Amino acid sequence: MAFDNTVTIVGNVTRDPELRFTPSGLPVCGFGVAWNQRNRDGEETAHFFEVTCWQSLAENVSESITKGTRVIVYGRLDWSSWETEQGEKRNQVKLIADEVAASLRWSTVDVTRNESRGGDAGGWCNSRKRTCNCSQGNGSKSLRGSRFRQRRLQTARIIG
Repeated sequence: MAFDNTVTIVGNVTRDPELRFTPSGLPVCGFGVAWNQRNRDGEETAHFFEVTCWQSLAENVSESITKGTRVIVYGRLDWSSWETEQGEKRNQVKLIADEVAASLRWSTVDVTRNESRGGDAGGWCNSRKRTCNCSQGNGSKSLRGSRFRQRRLQTARIIG
């Protein structure tokens, strides 16, 4: 049985990433990626994936990636199924991202590095307070809050 089901896809972002927070305060970001596959006859088939990012990756992606950006996504596949109210069975394959990067084939990127957040969890705190006094003992700012906070996160601005 394989435990490492990682995949890498390269495609275009189909909608702006949406940043949300779980009830416990963890950031989660979702966006779509599409890529085209060409068969032997030259016909193209579009494939669409839902991508989910967590924690610092979620906030970095929401501040860096926009619709139309060509990205490289590395992560693992997650499959879910459900039944609609009309009784139809639905399936969805999601990609849980470990890494997201802008493709440099047709663009350039200006990288800004994050400040160190310290602590064992990289400065992550699930506290709903602006400043926490958790066991990390660093009085770090909670990452819950406005997208317009001080730019402490790694961002990549697409230039071309």
